[in-house]
Amino acid sequence: MFELFKKENEIEPKDLRQVISQFKNLKKDFKEMSIELNNLKKESKFSVQKVGVVRFNPFKNQGGNQSFSVALLDGNNDGIIITSFYNRNGNRIFGKPIKKGRSIYILSEEEKSAIEKAKKTRINRKEI
Repeated sequence: MFELFKKENEIEPKDLRQVISQFKNLKKDFKEMSIELNNLKKESKFSVQKVGVVRFNPFKNQGGNQSFSVALLDGNNDGIIITSFYNRNGNRIFGKPIKKGRSIYILSEEEKSAIEKAKKTRINRKEI
């Protein structure tokens, strides 16, 4: 009768008391897993969930779109924007903190665009 739910080497319940006991154990396990799942959901809000990238050329008549801004945001739109300016003489990299989708520092149009792209994206949880 319980073949579908039976684990390997598990003894089939012989009476209603054993069924009820197994059900109580399952109920307890389910409650513990629900608590753990809720904890993971809370913690995941603080992991990178949204990414936006913008490539651009900051200097006219010099090279291609080798400069970029990348926004890395969590579920609260907190994170960082990293911008790399590339030219013939070298590379400069800047980082600015982001809080609720904004920064206390002046943002370039490319940085603003990367943040807006990030806000509109979300990691597909099915892929994790």
